[in-house]
Amino acid sequence: MNHLFNKSLLTLCAFTLFISCKKEPVRTYTENEITAESKKVSAFFEKSFEEQVDLSPEVQTRLGIKKDYDKLDNDSPEADAKKLALQKKELIWLTDSVNVEALSKEVLLSYKLFKKKVENNIADYKYRLYNYPVNQMFGAQSGKPAFLINMHRIDDISDANAYISRLNEFNKYFTQLIKNLEAREAAGIVPPKFVFNKVIEDSENILKGKPFDNADKKSTLLKDFSEKVSNLDIDTKTKSNLETLAKQALLTSVKPAYNSLISFIKKQKERANSDHGAWKFPDGKAFYNNALKRTTTTDLTANEIHEIGLSEVARIHKEMNIIRNKVGFKGTLQDFFQFMKTDKQFYYKADKQGKAAYLKKAVNLIDSMKTRLDEIFITKPKASIIVKAVESFREKSAGKAFYNRPAADGSRPGIYYANLYDMESMPIYQMEALAYHEGIPGHHMQLAIQQELKEVPLFRKFGGYTAYTEGWGLYSEFIPKEMGFYVDPYSDFGRLAMELWRACRLVVDTGIHAFGWTKEQAIDFMAANTSLSFHEINTEVDRYISWPGQALAYKVGELKILELRKKTEQALEEDFDIRDQFEEYPYLECSAHYPILNAESGEYEDVYLEYGDPWSRTSVDFKTKGLNHLQTGFQEIYKNIKEYGKK
Repeated sequence: MNHLFNKSLLTLCAFTLFISCKKEPVRTYTENEITAESKKVSAFFEKSFEEQVDLSPEVQTRLGIKKDYDKLDNDSPEADAKKLALQKKELIWLTDSVNVEALSKEVLLSYKLFKKKVENNIADYKYRLYNYPVNQMFGAQSGKPAFLINMHRIDDISDANAYISRLNEFNKYFTQLIKNLEAREAAGIVPPKFVFNKVIEDSENILKGKPFDNADKKSTLLKDFSEKVSNLDIDTKTKSNLETLAKQALLTSVKPAYNSLISFIKKQKERANSDHGAWKFPDGKAFYNNALKRTTTTDLTANEIHEIGLSEVARIHKEMNIIRNKVGFKGTLQDFFQFMKTDKQFYYKADKQGKAAYLKKAVNLIDSMKTRLDEIFITKPKASIIVKAVESFREKSAGKAFYNRPAADGSRPGIYYANLYDMESMPIYQMEALAYHEGIPGHHMQLAIQQELKEVPLFRKFGGYTAYTEGWGLYSEFIPKEMGFYVDPYSDFGRLAMELWRACRLVVDTGIHAFGWTKEQAIDFMAANTSLSFHEINTEVDRYISWPGQALAYKVGELKILELRKKTEQALEEDFDIRDQFEEYPYLECSAHYPILNAESGEYEDVYLEYGDPWSRTSVDFKTKGLNHLQTGFQEIYKNIKEYGKK
């Protein structure tokens, strides 16, 4: 086997199964036949994506499309049924109308990914009620205003009127929302008691300020609308008329919508209990096991994930102790945690100036990383990135930080949000890791480049897998360490503190949802094993309770990326180039027989590898920029193959 083939084969991390028998070649198709079938399937991908986007005005807006710019999403059961029917129709076509053997390598990969996605969605329909549409993190009560504020641009009078129309849709949408909450309650799916007060508080915050009361300040939505309209090149009278219409919509639609929701939530709170885990749901164990599979894209059990978490916690503690000794701290690791939590040198002041200083430093960290990207990347995103504080109306309940991808048309930059509500939860020593995770080389590099790719179906540009998305984010906290960043040992401790936090998630999430941990048990574990603040621990545990399984993606994904990279480094030895793992490698040029070393027998065996072999190219899609654009779940690779032979 020649060296080029070995390099491509090993870098792709392509094989999960050892094939011990010879397979007969399939029919050979002409280039014209392959082109025709591939074009047919590619056209189907685009048509299907458009049909799915047509069902969601809000997705349209996020993509920069102003088609149904005056509407909110339809979240009725009828709309859900329509989506299901569409996907069943898609699956029938994929199964009955495609000659898989006549597809090009690139289109075959997309075919497998699309078909798997549809199959998963259809299978998961039975769990469509197994979530909390209103919750403390991203519930509709804060999500709809955030959507208008961050996604709805006003470039002309028409856009302003569309914004007003969306305000007028709030009452209709919230009526649907309440019906959906009633359906979940009837099915035995009700949030634990702690969620309700936070939802009520978020909702009441929206109704503060003009035109809802006589306050000096405008309400959140009116302020946003007025600022956007003020930038239009139109006369003052028109601006005033538009603002009057917006006030009307706020009073006649938004206000009654929130009042109805608050009233319902207060009553449901009285009927709720403090049970926290997914185990409380009907068939809760099956639901959680399915959530693990979807989130991690592995077959890892709750117990296995729990044990991995405990192991990672122990490892990271050892590395933290090295730093503790390095800085000359006298005391235990727990003492060191307390020192890092309380010493004022590690925190900006909780005032306007302190928050401004935090944002400025975050920008500087990202800008500094930009100057070093050529060392590890060839391809860089065209879209820019900005840093913003989480809006005041949702900052109390929102997470520590998050990222919004840019608009596909370039009209909106990527946004790194930092939650500055509690400055004790945003220590200076964690700033590097956080900026690298959310910004560069993290989510901005990942998601902006993904949607800028050429000749890739739209569903792959704008889709993804949580294990890869968040696994990459955590991996991106580690990459700068190799580049010489984290010079300050306290900052390096912050990197480990962030990783430790994600390792603890494996323990706590499974503890809550699989092993019946109480909220107090979860909090106690986090407090004993991390340097997180009390507020941050509470926010995090609340998140795991409200979103079963999602928090597992970070550490599981990172560990898989590190595993794949290590195997590639070992195989390529001196030929390994860190930049290559993010770029294109050739596919196998043809279906053929190759000698592969059977690790158990020690003998070379003739193995037939073809374009369509399961997992031969779906584990890592290097045609679309390698690990940086992983478009499928992580598989347990190299189960039966320990090394590739050279002959």
